[in-house]
Amino acid sequence: MANNPLAAGTDLLGVFNDLPEADLNAWKRAYSLREPIEAVINDYWQRAEIPFDLIQEIVKQDLLTDGLDVDGHETLSHLGSGLALMDIARTDGSVATIMAVQAGLAMRAIDMCGSQEQKDKYLPKMAKGEILGAFALTEPDHGSDSIALETSAVRDGDEWVLNGEKKWIGLGKGGDITVVWARTEEGDVSGFIVPQDTAGYNAEVIENKISLRAIHQAHIKLNDVRVPAENQLANAKTFKDTAAVLMATRTGVAWIALGAAIGCYEKARAYVDERIQFGRRLSENQIIQQRLVNMQLELSEMMLLNRHIAELDAAGKLTSEQAAFNKLRCTRGARKIAADARDMLGGVGILLDNNIARHFADIEAYHTYEGTDTVQSLIIGKKITGVGAFK
Repeated sequence: MANNPLAAGTDLLGVFNDLPEADLNAWKRAYSLREPIEAVINDYWQRAEIPFDLIQEIVKQDLLTDGLDVDGHETLSHLGSGLALMDIARTDGSVATIMAVQAGLAMRAIDMCGSQEQKDKYLPKMAKGEILGAFALTEPDHGSDSIALETSAVRDGDEWVLNGEKKWIGLGKGGDITVVWARTEEGDVSGFIVPQDTAGYNAEVIENKISLRAIHQAHIKLNDVRVPAENQLANAKTFKDTAAVLMATRTGVAWIALGAAIGCYEKARAYVDERIQFGRRLSENQIIQQRLVNMQLELSEMMLLNRHIAELDAAGKLTSEQAAFNKLRCTRGARKIAADARDMLGGVGILLDNNIARHFADIEAYHTYEGTDTVQSLIIGKKITGVGAFK
């Protein structure tokens, strides 16, 4: 673990062997949370409860910033924050998604679109987990076509009045504030910081999920919700500002998918070396070795791609098509690895105790949120052909 917290044989190409010290240290801090998360996460997952205690463990390791520059906290690089998110997801996807919602979406929206006063008011407390935030864009009738959102914001003196509905909003209930995206009377899209205890803000937890059960998604109804004018994000003026936040978070989803894939691969690799069938270890069978190699090919491509994307992002050269490519490739790869790993464990592969079943279910959410497989494909397709196929 001295130079690479992955299990022996996981990073065969040494993609993460030459990391800057700060990035490696951030990764090791995330790795240190593996045992605390594993000890309790299955109970939270089965009860469909948010592990607030684990959020505080993440705060203690100063990992609740996702690379944002927040006073009093280490500013992680794109690579360091990605590696930390990857390793949390290597153990559990719900906890990683909490990090992605809090820092990658809610905090990033305030950081990218808020005034200095708004940043000073919210970001330090959010980095400490004292304020939990949500990012409310998706609506019941507008998921992939979120640009067509119908939630309205009408100015009334020194207040904004919000009406509409939002759905599938992580931490939209049980948190403290929600960044709500709405269309103004001028037709522009803007963001508003809405305390979740505001009159007219009604949220219900979406029940009966089989994926990401340890983070709540909410269906929110906004009925004449009044917020002060200063709660409007100062620099959120068009949907392009919203899209800029989303492009940054797609890189986070790719890291999460990679982490889940690594978790599945490592569990399967350990299992086949211990399981005896027909008088020998499973790992001695040619077909098992071939399947491990196939999984390793997927993993190595995903590692290389994530590191390359992090370098582009750090240089300010990342395009929306490249972010879509990364998210698409990594969620597809994670799906393949999880399916193979679950099959290699046979019957015990469906047990939560072996983690793979939980990863298997959670990956279905990664494949969908922050832009579906189809939407990412169309973003890339438009770049290739010069023709938009969204309509």
